[in-house]
Amino acid sequence: MDIRSHLAQGRPLLFDGAMGTCFAALPGRAGERCESANLDHPEEILSIHRAYLDAGCQAVKTNTFSVGVDLAQGNDALARGLIEAGARLAREAAEPYGAAVFADLGPAPQSQDQGPAELYLRQADLFLAQGLTHFLVETLPSDEGIPELARHLKSRCPEAFLIVSFAVGSDGVTREGRVGRELLRRIAALPEVDAVGYNCVSGPSHMLRQLEGLDLGGTFLSAMPNAGYPTVLGRRTVYQGTPDYFAQRLEQLVQAGAAIVGGCCGTTPEHIARMTATLARSSIRRPGTLPGQPHPHRAAPKSPLWDKLDSGKRVVAVELDPPVDDDIAPFLEGVRILRDAGVDAVTIADCPVGRPRADSSILACKVRRELGVEPLPHLTCRDRNLNATKALLLGLSMEGVHNVLLVTGDPIPSTDRDEVKSVFNFNSRKLARYTSSLNEGTLNTPFRIFGALNLNARNFDVQLRLAREKEECGVSGFLTQPVLSPEALENLKRARAALKGKILGGVFPVVSYKNALFLNNEVSGIRVSDEIIALYEGKSREEGEDLAVQISTRVAREIAPYTDGLYLMTPFRRVHLITRILRSIQQ
Repeated sequence: MDIRSHLAQGRPLLFDGAMGTCFAALPGRAGERCESANLDHPEEILSIHRAYLDAGCQAVKTNTFSVGVDLAQGNDALARGLIEAGARLAREAAEPYGAAVFADLGPAPQSQDQGPAELYLRQADLFLAQGLTHFLVETLPSDEGIPELARHLKSRCPEAFLIVSFAVGSDGVTREGRVGRELLRRIAALPEVDAVGYNCVSGPSHMLRQLEGLDLGGTFLSAMPNAGYPTVLGRRTVYQGTPDYFAQRLEQLVQAGAAIVGGCCGTTPEHIARMTATLARSSIRRPGTLPGQPHPHRAAPKSPLWDKLDSGKRVVAVELDPPVDDDIAPFLEGVRILRDAGVDAVTIADCPVGRPRADSSILACKVRRELGVEPLPHLTCRDRNLNATKALLLGLSMEGVHNVLLVTGDPIPSTDRDEVKSVFNFNSRKLARYTSSLNEGTLNTPFRIFGALNLNARNFDVQLRLAREKEECGVSGFLTQPVLSPEALENLKRARAALKGKILGGVFPVVSYKNALFLNNEVSGIRVSDEIIALYEGKSREEGEDLAVQISTRVAREIAPYTDGLYLMTPFRRVHLITRILRSIQQ
């Protein structure tokens, strides 16, 4: 089948549906790996291919979606065997029908030894060796490795047809926080890519909403939604969307500009049969002829903190740890004292050191509402999945909290891991990108995003690279770890020269010899110089606090030329010590 000629005639190309859904429905196959059946139960895979072809599809995918995992784990022989068998079975099924066969590649897994591009290229070469020239890379959360794959394919096989498909939710964002439309436009601009689109995660209605009004020039648009949204019956995950409804929505997707359509999770040969009948009367329409969704009005957040920063004035932010119980009075009293001392913002940690405390975002809303103080809540990636993160950000925005510090978060202590499981859907860069995508497509009032900068890292070159990546993801300011050594000061100078964002320099008042040793040995990201530690030896509590004021004042003055303000961390709720330091700095 000549796909380009078929599409040039204005006829949509109909793919098959889900292989995994049909395989899992076979007796005794629930829970088995679908791709392994290429070798273990080839007759069953062949039968599923034929069922889709009998239903009317014009292209089938090889049953190889997860083979990249085998390559990443070093199981090269197994990967080769699955690809060879998968290609043979798909071609054997498709040949009598004159249907096209597409090599199916799922997203490249995380691997320390191999990057996404290498994993894609290795799979591509194995498929090319089997004589396949059509490729579908699907369910992608990002475009990492795709430009390299596209160039490699066209250099090895100039006639190759490449479809690149991303997986976005109903909000148009991937699980890595990438905006789907940006990914489509960027990959559609590659001359080696023939079609781009979406598959999986979304049902047909939400996918239609995401693709309406999208114009990609001469690049074909692909749409392969799920049958709907899953529900659990017994121990099985099922999709209850009907084939007739699915076919109606797919016809609307074609009218919206999709030239290549098919089904993903939950779709069956019955879905494809309904689509065959429906699409017989459809032709491809030029993308972009339907109106898109109106872009919401964007209001700039009202932030005295950023008003000062943008005008070149220095600011002071002070961190208070949340309460460990439900007694909020001491915390609020501390905020009142800081407000009266002229502090511009109060930052609130999010379960520091992986230990549960009062929620930083709820406290931020309370501080703003009851005390009129601008809060800067920390949000970690540790304890929330994507849905919970979005819900929390929406709630903060509704409450008028539009500054956030996004950090990856400390891991759960090892003794708690049997009962408390860490959830890391993101790292801080991906969370910043996701928040930026909400700024652009969901929120009426955008967030101003801060990131963390570790000046005490052993390899500060890596920290600088990560900080620049954070800026690319939407971070506009940094709060640094404390400057308590000459090395940290030198790294701050480098950061000032390399970064575009505002920098609030970290100041931590060390209060005792014991405190200094603890910080140096048990707190990640802090280094106290031996000279400072020695100063505290033998000092009383009062003498220790006096020394903390002296050292913190000196540090604040040393870092002033390289920062846009101060970020003071309150030790042991000693708010009075912070106010002493502020008075000393002002003098």
